[in-house]
Amino acid sequence: MEHEIKDITILGAGPTGLFALFYCGMRGASAQVIDALSQPGGQLTALYPEKYIFDVAGLPKILAKDLVRSLEEQAAQFKEPVHLNQHVTGLEERDGHFVLVTKTDRFPTRSLVLAAGIGAFSPRRLPQAVAEPWYGKGIEDRVLDPEQFRGKRVIIIGGGDSAFDWAQQLRGTAQAISLVHRSDRFRAHASTIADVLAACETGATKLFAFHELQDIHATGGAIDSVTLRHVKSKELLQLDCDVILPMLGFVSDLGPLNEWGLHLVNDEIVVNSQTETGHAGIYAAGDICSYPGKLKLIATGFAEAATAVNQAVHFVHPDKKVAPGHSSNMAVFGQKDD
Repeated sequence: MEHEIKDITILGAGPTGLFALFYCGMRGASAQVIDALSQPGGQLTALYPEKYIFDVAGLPKILAKDLVRSLEEQAAQFKEPVHLNQHVTGLEERDGHFVLVTKTDRFPTRSLVLAAGIGAFSPRRLPQAVAEPWYGKGIEDRVLDPEQFRGKRVIIIGGGDSAFDWAQQLRGTAQAISLVHRSDRFRAHASTIADVLAACETGATKLFAFHELQDIHATGGAIDSVTLRHVKSKELLQLDCDVILPMLGFVSDLGPLNEWGLHLVNDEIVVNSQTETGHAGIYAAGDICSYPGKLKLIATGFAEAATAVNQAVHFVHPDKKVAPGHSSNMAVFGQKDD
């Protein structure tokens, strides 16, 4: 399917991309967002929707999922589309504009804002072959709604931030939580590790260090237990469970962006102070871009999104100024126009 041409196409529906979509509407530019994931929010939705964020200006604290919801609501004012489950395969240049190509669609656009974060990313899968048939049937590698685990016996596999975060956050929701890791060295935040270990002392959580998944057992098509194997003694242990959460980190890939002739250093796009990539009409914002003094913060991504969109608007419509003026005076919001 070939879509209608837009002034600006934003690659990535994380916080930077969603704010860029809003900013396009504020500047009167037609726009769209394209993302490979099934939900907006990028890492906020996929990795830590239930964690608080404390450094968004004006908000003492906000859950990651609530920040995404607010960004969606802000952008929705201008009724521009967000296209999800779109895996980009290429970029074409045709008749003075670009065409962003995905596995199923073609998106003509006069300019691009790349806000793809760390690129397309997917959770690392369990290496044991026995696990593969159970994905989506008792093995869940993303937690979008903690309530789906209420009253369940949950086994979390991993030793990093995601594993410890969910061991902490599912406490009180799950019937039982067991944390399984191949060693006794953990890579999570120290305070979270301390909290989970304290829960292990009280019996609220069980920790199985130096263990890995050996086998999965089921009754009536539903997981009811697993066999764990001690990596040193090789002893086997059977543990009751309903759900397995493999929290093993994720694999990221810039994919076809590597082939677009952009200046990449350490999988980041080098930009100047105008967020220009060196390719006319293509800008980058958020974690995917790099420049001296760069801070990888949501607040920084918002500022870069505004810069990128303003530059793109002027590129597409040279008669429009780069500087937008103050939103409090804009007719688009029903105020007195500058």
